[in-house]
Formats: sequence, structure tokens, C-alpha cells
Amino acid sequence: MPGGDPVALGRQVVARCLAAGFAAAGVCAAEPSGRAREFRRWLAEGRHGEMRWLADDAETRLDVRRELPGARSVVMVADQYEPRGGRAEVAEGQGRLARYARGLDYHRVLKRRLHALADRLRVEHPGHEFRSFVDSAPVMEREHAARAGLGWIGKHTLLIHPRLGSWVLLGGMVTTLALRADPDAAEGDGGPVSDHCGTCTRCIDACPTGAIGPYTVDASRCISYLTIEHRGSIDPGLRGSMADWVFGCDVCQEVCPHNSARRGEPTAANPAHAPLRTGLDLLAVLGWTRHDRSATLGPTALKRATLAMFKRNALIAAGNALGQGRAGDGALRAKIEDLAWSAREDALVRETARAVLARLSAPGPSAARTTAPVGPGPGSPARARPTRRRAT
Repeated sequence: MPGGDPVALGRQVVARCLAAGFAAAGVCAAEPSGRAREFRRWLAEGRHGEMRWLADDAETRLDVRRELPGARSVVMVADQYEPRGGRAEVAEGQGRLARYARGLDYHRVLKRRLHALADRLRVEHPGHEFRSFVDSAPVMEREHAARAGLGWIGKHTLLIHPRLGSWVLLGGMVTTLALRADPDAAEGDGGPVSDHCGTCTRCIDACPTGAIGPYTVDASRCISYLTIEHRGSIDPGLRGSMADWVFGCDVCQEVCPHNSARRGEPTAANPAHAPLRTGLDLLAVLGWTRHDRSATLGPTALKRATLAMFKRNALIAAGNALGQGRAGDGALRAKIEDLAWSAREDALVRETARAVLARLSAPGPSAARTTAPVGPGPGSPARARPTRRRAT
């Protein structure tokens, strides 16, 4: 690699990232967040829910230089896990999974390549450090990705690449090596990207729980948070809006025009993220033991949710399906009744099962109907996402 010239070094590092199979890559200076005021207000309003680590690591999160002493640059990469325009329906009686979680654990998939790249760069640049991260480190990944020219942060707070859309996973490295963006890089390939959301509000209008406002998400209402991060009972007022989601939610991305197959040339997902499944059988989940959960989920990010949480989520999805007459024979309802009074089950499971039965027995219109969204208040432009959520 040529030495001394930060732009030349930046070009070489980006080329290495692309050669490693990443769909896009870019570099930017290691600088403090430009959204500190909004982020602190978002935390103060409790819109991060139970994700206490966001507050605990707030100062490091707001200044990436705290993550690595002497940091000068950030390298950001994007991996496409779903093609634009892709559709993945689930069969009757199954619970829906967010697309990013349908394959192998993306943390491992991305880190394997990032660690190999970091090891090579340490050899080529002795005395410099390269620290990789994928979602779990206290780094504002989307903000750095936008600074590195990989896209813009959309109204749903996910990064949108002008060519790839938002079905991308983010990772990167913070380094002591001075790197600068190529001034001749094209938009989305390291060159600056302007906000293309315009007047569109499809993601805001479509959010089942009303969690999304312009450039902000109330995580405590987000289905991804409720099914993956929230450990307790789910607000009864939100259960009907969760439909058949049992792990995560893709609604805001499914309605985004930038993910449409009509947005230019089709893009292909990295085969490393090929789905192992599109859904989970609800009746099977309700009968899981700890061994069943481990054996079924295997090396995937789905293990983020505990056994009790999966059963809670499956009970809510089953109740919604039964309330709309979409659940086949009586086996599902019989299982819910069994769980409601089983001393072997976690208290969370029993409470949810009893609540589902009560809703199904209530007179009037279906208790499982989708409730009208409630508009969220102001918050941070950095979407709180499970260790998904999707592009960070």
C-alpha cells in the first residue's frame, strides 16, 4: 500500500473491503456524533425502553474516539442480505421472522471478514491499530456510514444506499491510520449522498404500532424491540398490531420505495446471508423445550430471544391468527389453553396465554385486529435496533 497519502490509503482500504465481498465500503474521519443533543433527549424520554446499555455507553457512543485511543478514521462496510423487491411469504400457522435473522448470525458472518482484513492491515501498517465492530460495540454505525458516503439515514432511521436500498447490514473498523474519502467516488461508493426521502411518509404511515416519526423511532413501541429486546409482558394495546411477527419486523422496509425492484437494476444478496427459514411453526414453538429452541435456531441471531420470549411472541401471533380465523384446526387453541395453566411454564408464558384466551373470548369485533397507529413524539434520529435489526 502507498504510505503517507490518506486519500490513496483510503482508496486501497475500500478496494480491499470490496474484494472481501462487501457490497459497499467507505471511510471517514473519526469524529464525535453530530446528533448528540437529539440522542440525549431520546434517552431522557425513555424511548430506548429497557436497552440500558444505550445510556450506559452514551458518551463512548457519541464519540468513536473513545472506542480506540488515538483513533483517526472509521472504515464502514455494508453487506446486502436481501435483494431489492424480494418477497418472502410465510405459510398459515407460521410466525414471521425479520429477514436479517433468517440466515446465519450476521455478527459472525461480517466479523469473520472484518477480522481477516484488520489482521492484514496491521501487518501492512505496523504501529497502527484496527478494531472491528458489528452492531454490538458502542458505535453510531449509521451516522458513520452516512459520513463515509454509503447512503443517507431515512425517515425510518435506517441507512438507505442509493443503489442497494436498506436491506443492508453494517460493520466496520475504527483505526489509528489516517484515511480520507476519495473525492472522485460515486454516490453510494464513498461519495456524498443526499437525503432522497423527500415528502414520502410510507414507513411512518405503515408502522403497525405508530413507532416511527420523521427520522425517529420510539423503540419502546417498535415490534423489533418488543419481540427481541423486551423481556417482560407486552403492552396489551400493542399485541393486536404485532400480527404474525415473532422475531423482528420488516414493515417499514417492505413499503420503502427505495427497496422496490423498480428502482433500477436488480441487486443480489450475499449468499452468506441465504435464509435457512422464512418462519417458525407457531404450534411447534409453543411446545419447545430449551433443547428444542437451541437445536432449531442453531447458529443464528434468533437466539437473542429467550425461550419464554419466543413462546410469548408465538402466543400473541397465534391469538392474532385465531382472532382472524386463520389458524386451521383447534390444536393451536388447545395448546394455548394448556400453557395458560401449566405449572411447568414460565410465568410470562402463562400470563400471555391467559391474556390471549381472554381476548379471543371477548365479545365484539375481532380482538386481534390491527390497532390504529399512535403518533410517536420526538426522539433521536438513531434508530434503536436489536443486536437488527438490520442496518444500523
